[in-house]
Amino acid sequence: MTVVNRPEVVAELTALYQQYETALTCNDVPTLTRLFWDGPQVVRFGVGENLYGGEEIEAFRKQRPAMNLAREMLRLEVVTFGEDCGSVTLEFRRPVNGIPRLGRQSQMWYKFPDIGWKIVSAHVSFLPEGS
Repeated sequence: MTVVNRPEVVAELTALYQQYETALTCNDVPTLTRLFWDGPQVVRFGVGENLYGGEEIEAFRKQRPAMNLAREMLRLEVVTFGEDCGSVTLEFRRPVNGIPRLGRQSQMWYKFPDIGWKIVSAHVSFLPEGS
């Protein structure tokens, strides 16, 4: 039977997510690349881009502007399934063109036996303005 939210697994994945958040807001591309799975099946749907595979995700990270990346974390939820699968969702607020916008992010993480926890799927979007 799969155990949901074993405290030690939730703590492990939460700590990794905090590394991700720090790397994201500091534009630490090597750390962001390391946290994503390098498989051809990895997907990242962003606000204005659909990225397939580790190479596309890394190329996007390297070319995006590295300014105004800070965001306010409003609600972080980490749910784990057994010892090797988990989801991370975040509601956040971030100024876009000087206007505070509400956004959301979801990630699926998998703990590979040989390489550890990696993001295997990610999605980021903003709610419509005025939401």
